[in-house]
Amino acid sequence: MITLAAGLRLPTNGLDYAILALYFLVVLGIGFAARRSVRTSLDFFLSGRSLPAWVTGLAFVAANLGATEILGMAATGAQYGVAVVHWYWIGAIPAMVFLGLVMMPFYYRSKVRSVPEFLLQRFDRSAHLLSSVLFAFAAVLIAGVNLYALSIVVEALLGWPQWVAIVVAGLFVLAYITIGGLSSAIYNEVLQFFVILAALIPLALLGLKRVGGWDGLTHALTTAHGGNFLTAWGGTGIGQANPLGANWLTIILGLGFVLSFGYWTTNFAEVQRALSAKNLSAARRTPLIAAFPKMFIVFLVMIPGLVAAVLVPKIGAPDGLQYNDAIPYLMQELLPNGVLGLAVTGLLAAFMAGMAANVSSFNTVFTYDIWAKYVKTGRPDAYYLRFGRLITAIGVLASIGTAFIASSFSNIMGYLQTLFSFFNVPMFVVFIIGMFWKRASMKSGVWGLLAGTTAAMVNYFWIYKQGVISIPTDQGANFVSAIVGFVAGALVMVVVTLFTEPKPQAELAGLVYGTTAPGLEEPPAEGDDAWYRKPALLGWGALVLAALCYLPYSL
Repeated sequence: MITLAAGLRLPTNGLDYAILALYFLVVLGIGFAARRSVRTSLDFFLSGRSLPAWVTGLAFVAANLGATEILGMAATGAQYGVAVVHWYWIGAIPAMVFLGLVMMPFYYRSKVRSVPEFLLQRFDRSAHLLSSVLFAFAAVLIAGVNLYALSIVVEALLGWPQWVAIVVAGLFVLAYITIGGLSSAIYNEVLQFFVILAALIPLALLGLKRVGGWDGLTHALTTAHGGNFLTAWGGTGIGQANPLGANWLTIILGLGFVLSFGYWTTNFAEVQRALSAKNLSAARRTPLIAAFPKMFIVFLVMIPGLVAAVLVPKIGAPDGLQYNDAIPYLMQELLPNGVLGLAVTGLLAAFMAGMAANVSSFNTVFTYDIWAKYVKTGRPDAYYLRFGRLITAIGVLASIGTAFIASSFSNIMGYLQTLFSFFNVPMFVVFIIGMFWKRASMKSGVWGLLAGTTAAMVNYFWIYKQGVISIPTDQGANFVSAIVGFVAGALVMVVVTLFTEPKPQAELAGLVYGTTAPGLEEPPAEGDDAWYRKPALLGWGALVLAALCYLPYSL
């Protein structure tokens, strides 16, 4: 079970609840303001492709600031130390840059409304339908993670029953998405981004002050856990034992390539924000702009985790605080009223941002890729707009139902990484081969997707869980499952391609690297050619900066 210690209760007062109430009112106000711009289904699902890059960029990173980022990564820092930086500097930045520089031109120029719709154009209807169903299922499961984690935190810290927290948060997300569509979700995610920062920055600074600054923190952790706890790569040689249960090869291939690229380049909950940008330049810059705050947010979740590891020497022990308690414990111990209310609001905002991202992507995929393509085709646009609002409500209700599936996993991060290895990695291998290999046949897409998903699940549930091969931790097993899913999907695609017909060359224009489709090029908008807006500069700058960030923690 994912639980927090029963003794964790926040000394909240009227000021804290007033801040929380004000936040909820602003959220609903943004929803009503966005409603005026929703006239068509494209407005509802993709903001009419009209948003500026800075808005979509902040929404892109905020959509990822859910349960994984706040509780999960702080827990990972408390458990594994500085190794948590891998999930950011190698496990996010390279993939975000690849999405912006290489993949967004394919997505945006093809005018697809979702990630699965791209597979329809590149492969066939069977690949499209399977990817749509798998994505919709995964989106509901991941939205449920955020709801479940939120309910556990609210029950422990504020004393609200779990079901109350789940229902209240679910209804607010349902309200502002149903009212204002994706624009409401995105503008609220921009607000949530700053609220989350306002909550985490005081927590990290006050935590450092409590343990005697960075020097006091590093001294205490080195004494208690050894020097490798404060290095990114210490103890990760092949054959060496380390708390993470992974070596440098599985970290680079499993996390840095397969899981990372699978998540950031094909997860529609993220890509949808870029597709809502006003032009191709803004769409490409969306993940590149997001990469810069992403690489530094790690300090705001890692430092509280490290501080908790010092203040609670037996953290993680069966009879003590658990790793998931790191953030709530510091909130209880360090924050005064007012700031405490802001922190609670930031925590709730993080969960709601993660849930809203998945719900808004779920309603788009279900409406466009399943309902409009295979159930009710050729209906007026107003019909799909009404259905989109209806399926949003159904998605929220389904998320409430799946929230408790997360309770069978001992670590939020582990659960989400498991889902990514099952669903995102196989989709990534189909995308990457389809985009870079013209010969990949129409039928190879569905069989590669099916093989990759099946192989990842078999590796996790049978080879790992049944002890056929010993893998030290869930995290290590997820890295291996991702690699297995990727390799299996790629091999099956190659074999199927050898025995089936390729897609006609004329139908691949604009869908495969090195091909162009007439009429899809667009001149840059005024100002987009400024040197500081060049996607290549932003992308390579992010990669260099992420590499430099490793230096202090690699010695």
